[in-house]
Amino acid sequence: MKNSEIRINVQLDENQVPEKIDWTAEDNNGSGSTKAVLLSLWDENERNTLRIDLWTKEMTVEEMKAFFHQNILTLADTFERATGEGKMAAQMRDFGAYFAEHMLPEIKGN
Repeated sequence: MKNSEIRINVQLDENQVPEKIDWTAEDNNGSGSTKAVLLSLWDENERNTLRIDLWTKEMTVEEMKAFFHQNILTLADTFERATGEGKMAAQMRDFGAYFAEHMLPEIKGN
């Protein structure tokens, strides 16, 4: 059996607010810095999702809106691949379009 490690290093300020987030991934020798991380883990014993939501002080509100929009669309794709529920995935994508229309003015051409 092969193991693979993904590492996330978070540098905090004196108030425990993330200042810098770096990541590395063994398999593809990837690494970099990022302004935000949303990590979800399934706890099968509690049948609940554990979350780690982090963003740095430099993450702008506009970047956060775009980040969430892209996550909504990605979740729809992942949901469809994992469950085969194409109709619900389409509904999620419709919500993504609604979100973009109301939260991302550059997408609607304003």
